[in-house]
Amino acid sequence: MEMEQEKMNVRKELSPDSASYHCSACHGDETWSYNHPIRGRAKSRSLSASPALGSTKEFRRTRSLHGPCPVTTFGPKACVLQNPQTIMHIQDPASQRLTWNKSPKSVLVIKKIRDASLLQPFKELCIYLMEENNMIVYVEKKVLEDPAIVSDESFGPVKKKFCTFREDYDDISNQIDFIICLGGDGTLLYASSLFQVLNEVVIDRGPSSYLSNVDVYLDGHLITTVQGDGVIVSTPTGSTAYAAAAGASMVHPNVPAIMVTPICPHSLSFRPIVVPAGVELKIMLSPEARNTAWVSFDGRKRQEIRHGDSISITTSCYPLPSICVCDPVSDWFESLAQCLHWNVRKKQAHFPEDEDEDQDEEDS
Repeated sequence: MEMEQEKMNVRKELSPDSASYHCSACHGDETWSYNHPIRGRAKSRSLSASPALGSTKEFRRTRSLHGPCPVTTFGPKACVLQNPQTIMHIQDPASQRLTWNKSPKSVLVIKKIRDASLLQPFKELCIYLMEENNMIVYVEKKVLEDPAIVSDESFGPVKKKFCTFREDYDDISNQIDFIICLGGDGTLLYASSLFQVLNEVVIDRGPSSYLSNVDVYLDGHLITTVQGDGVIVSTPTGSTAYAAAAGASMVHPNVPAIMVTPICPHSLSFRPIVVPAGVELKIMLSPEARNTAWVSFDGRKRQEIRHGDSISITTSCYPLPSICVCDPVSDWFESLAQCLHWNVRKKQAHFPEDEDEDQDEEDS
């Protein structure tokens, strides 16, 4: 599940046309390639976080326990393959598949910066995509400024074919068919942040020594005031990140929900809560607050929140499809075991049988 930080009008995202559950990329004169769908896709649910200075009533959609229907088109050619057996209004993400109605031609390659071990795989991948598959490859400008790439004369002809973009300036979301990340989980987070936010929105006290004091509204109703180091609003995907360190439960990415987790609350009864995906959360500085607060999106783009400012958070209609090794459930538990060592401990040894007999004799 991911979060999207948008500074433009959120009405575009919540319009019925953009959230309708159909594929707008496929027309009647086009033939779907059902024979080659990409199987085993896990779709992380997402949130939309937008700064607001006034009332958000004009942006609020009809109240529902469910989040908006996810957008079913990804890039100019890919779209969700519908499951005709489903009878639910919102299809179970575990049963969704992604397919392309045309061959993908544009790919964004994200490489971890200053990692020498990825340099050769990066070159081989780009040569394979460009020369053998005749694809358009987008990379960041700072990748091409790597001294090892600049000094490689044999890579020069390939380097001239790259398409570059400027972060926060050039919008390439409608030109990319898929993304390849060379790196770890941090690289995936960074790639997602180029378009939206994946894990959490964090509001904290920043450098101030005072407690943060922010009001939390749910669908326009004040539900609580957070006094502490801050509050985390996370997606199910982000529930295994900062929220887990703050004491929240870990939630599978297919569960449509929003987690609200306090950071070191002043009240011991303030425990993490889970709210439906269809609600709108608004967080703003309390009138009684002694100092300002700070907000960050996946740990990036940190901004100060002053009196009168607010952050509106809703479930986004733009999920993040990812390829699974096995299936969404098995892969998730495997990740918990490998990355977090979830519930891993040294097993208690059993008593040998001869010791049991000696113990019985002593008791008799």
